[in-house]
Amino acid sequence: MLKSLNHIGIVVKSIDESVKIYRDILQLGEPEIIEMKEMQLKVAIFKLETYKIELVEPLSPETTIANFLEKRGSGIHHLCFNVDNIEQELEMLKANSITLIDEKPRIGVMGHKVAFISPKSTNGVLIELSE
Repeated sequence: MLKSLNHIGIVVKSIDESVKIYRDILQLGEPEIIEMKEMQLKVAIFKLETYKIELVEPLSPETTIANFLEKRGSGIHHLCFNVDNIEQELEMLKANSITLIDEKPRIGVMGHKVAFISPKSTNGVLIELSE
């Protein structure tokens, strides 16, 4: 069962330029910047009271994020929800014929177990689960 919104993922062309808007103009404070070399991504995380905003910049043109950016431009990429037991959630989703991108959880940007549900099963919205 989904518990609460964890974060909204937004794909951007430039973390440096986008941070200026969210930090300086929208006054969301200083983000945590994480470079994930193995995934070829740079991420800026703004922590709000009950959820986070995650800006994601591709570091290589071969990533799925770069492909998204090229096809759709900057914008909302995914919604992430907290769950208590991610393995149990994935089994329930599979049992209900939901198409999963991740059959098993992996470690995400913040070090938590995560898995993605295909937008084919959710009316075009990419959903991430986080334990």
